[in-house]
Amino acid sequence: MPRRSSGRVTLQHIADRVGVTKITVSRALREPHLVSAALRLRIESAIEELGYIPNHSAGALASGRSHSVALLIPSLSNAVFSEIQRGIEEGLGQAGYQVLIGHTGYSILEEERLIDTYLSYGVEALILPGTRHTDHACRLLTRARVPVVETLELTETPLDINVGLDQHEAGKAMTQAFLDRGHRKIGFLGARMDYRAQLRMAGWEAAMRQAGLSAERCLTTPHPSSYRLGGEMLASMLERWPDLEGIFCGNDDLAAGALFECQRRRLNVPDQLALAGFNGLDITEATAPPLATVVTPRRGIGDTIARRLLARLQGAPLQPTSENLGFRIRRGGSL
Repeated sequence: MPRRSSGRVTLQHIADRVGVTKITVSRALREPHLVSAALRLRIESAIEELGYIPNHSAGALASGRSHSVALLIPSLSNAVFSEIQRGIEEGLGQAGYQVLIGHTGYSILEEERLIDTYLSYGVEALILPGTRHTDHACRLLTRARVPVVETLELTETPLDINVGLDQHEAGKAMTQAFLDRGHRKIGFLGARMDYRAQLRMAGWEAAMRQAGLSAERCLTTPHPSSYRLGGEMLASMLERWPDLEGIFCGNDDLAAGALFECQRRRLNVPDQLALAGFNGLDITEATAPPLATVVTPRRGIGDTIARRLLARLQGAPLQPTSENLGFRIRRGGSL
């Protein structure tokens, strides 16, 4: 996608293109019934051509700067995103920026709507939860000429700034940890199955295939993860594949629920069934035994985003960059 140049298209740019006053353009946008249909069409054509985005806050800001950044997150209750959010808010807050939170609910269509809304209110940058966007969202971001951060996963073609970790490689590495312990009948248990969950599952499958093993022991659901769901899905997996030696869960909530269900069944972990999760949340160190997990650098991602974004807002070159903050495997006591 073409890179953005600096500067925001204003009402005056539209007025100059059409050959009318700025007041006329403003009236056409606010009260279209007061101008002729022909003039409205000319103004709308200029808006589309120049990529104008209404700035609702500009009239109240003499400097034209909102000192606000929009952070879109998939879930308001997930601790994974709250840690990233804290890092961003602390880093940007120290520089005088207000972070506005938008909830996408894992929907790229809702992400598109929020991008449109926040750009219209003059945010100076956007932070997006992922690297997959609608075509219209990409066009909006191109026209906006503001810094954009894509996070949580990596891409070889970032819009601007990309900070995250290799979800596929992390899934593969955790599966290899099972294999290194001598397990061969290893299942995957996943919920919600957003793009990052799919990458983790693909990493599990790749590691199994490379080891010459079956990757058929897989159970997923579109429902959001929870402890209860982890227990229910573990029961379903054991009923279908009673020979399971280990289960890699797509996140820590599912892994903790699976562990609790094993304990209810008096199934010893890890001797009878090995378990692992993903993200390294506090729950993994509070269980008995502690859960194996992929520890992701959530706070580090937030801190890095704040630092990189401030540099961009202060005039750093507009060269798309991608930064991999990595992960680490923690074996705990369940593997």
